[in-house]
Amino acid sequence: MSRRPPNVLYLHSHDTGRQVQPMGAAVATPRIQQLAEEGVLFRRAFCAASTCSASRACLLTGRYAHSNGMLGLAHRGWSLDDYEWHVVHTLRTAGYHSVLIGEQHISKEPDVIGYDEVVKIATTRATDVAPVTIDVLRDIDRPFFLSVGFFETHREFFRPEEGEDRYVAPPPNLPDTPETRRDMAAFAASARSLDAGVGAVLDEIDALGLRDDTLVICTTDHGMAFPGAKTTLTDRGIGVFLILRGPGGFTGGGVSDALVSHIDLYPTICDLAGVPRPEFLQGTSLLPLMDGAPAVRDEVFAEGTYHAAYEPQRAIRTERWKYIRRFDDRPTPVVANTDDGPAKDLWLRHGWAEHELAREQLYDLVFDPQEQHNLIARPDHASVAADLRTRLERWMRDTGDPLLDGPVPPPPGAEYNEQDQMSAREPTRVAPRGTSRGARRT
Repeated sequence: MSRRPPNVLYLHSHDTGRQVQPMGAAVATPRIQQLAEEGVLFRRAFCAASTCSASRACLLTGRYAHSNGMLGLAHRGWSLDDYEWHVVHTLRTAGYHSVLIGEQHISKEPDVIGYDEVVKIATTRATDVAPVTIDVLRDIDRPFFLSVGFFETHREFFRPEEGEDRYVAPPPNLPDTPETRRDMAAFAASARSLDAGVGAVLDEIDALGLRDDTLVICTTDHGMAFPGAKTTLTDRGIGVFLILRGPGGFTGGGVSDALVSHIDLYPTICDLAGVPRPEFLQGTSLLPLMDGAPAVRDEVFAEGTYHAAYEPQRAIRTERWKYIRRFDDRPTPVVANTDDGPAKDLWLRHGWAEHELAREQLYDLVFDPQEQHNLIARPDHASVAADLRTRLERWMRDTGDPLLDGPVPPPPGAEYNEQDQMSAREPTRVAPRGTSRGARRT
């Protein structure tokens, strides 16, 4: 008698980066910590795009953002070139029942994605998402693919406990001030809510006796909504926490230091489900790591094109090096692409909007893990820069990146901010009908 393929529970948060307890962050997330102790923690996991919709689209299609069409934000008018690429369509061929609960952010209308069931709820906060998920789990057919999306830790953050800001520290790229401490304390309050939601869902999995038959994928879309993180291609922007627990060897509290990308999750799911990998996938399965392989890839790639405003950039990261290239001539930050908040206000008061940006950036992650010292002009690093530049351009060419043909316009009817605006909350422009989105399929 053949074994039934495992259930897949995809738990995902907004803007959490690596700020969870098992990654060593001073943020109390005991239930996520417990999940790491029961599964496998990937300490060098990265998203493929550091903006909300693009990152999620990469994970769920196994294709880079410029290859799947999600070059901007879904609620502003971007979409996948083909929703049939979504993992639920592949899993359906193996008899999976798919359900969407809570945050999704890859379509204005969730019904077009292809889930068998889309659960309508009042908010995507954990306090609403977790109870509904528990009800669904008690009544769902197996095997299932269940997407459970939490709004936390997106801004606006929760209110911290009184005095909590006295004993926290902001991210290391930000100054330690009363404003940044309050901001971080509010983030931590949101993380507690996320953790409680994750724990409630996992408790129900155990209560129903589904633990051994369920692959739990717990991750976030990209880095925190602080200056210098989300929407950037630094490790603060593309570094994510990733925990897998369940069949395939993802047990025992293991830790992997191998480079992995979100786009590797789709082929991993296929292998565990016994489903042939679609030819369009651009990632690689993580299962060899569980069989003792030291690595499954030599580098990860990441990108950004639109968030609130146009900011085209691409990056390659290896074990030691990070190379980032910006693809327009703007000399200063696109401030609107950073979420509003106290830390952003502090940077703006001190002249951040006038800081000059380098067209190319090269960082030695051994000696400069915070990516503060750009080595691109150093003659003794010219060969490293040339190698990474070539590898990045080859990847762009092989995956049909529209940036190779010049600036990428927004799709018809999409909303976007001007690069000179200070906030995504300012009035937006709407791309005229009849323009070309510039994306190419490969």
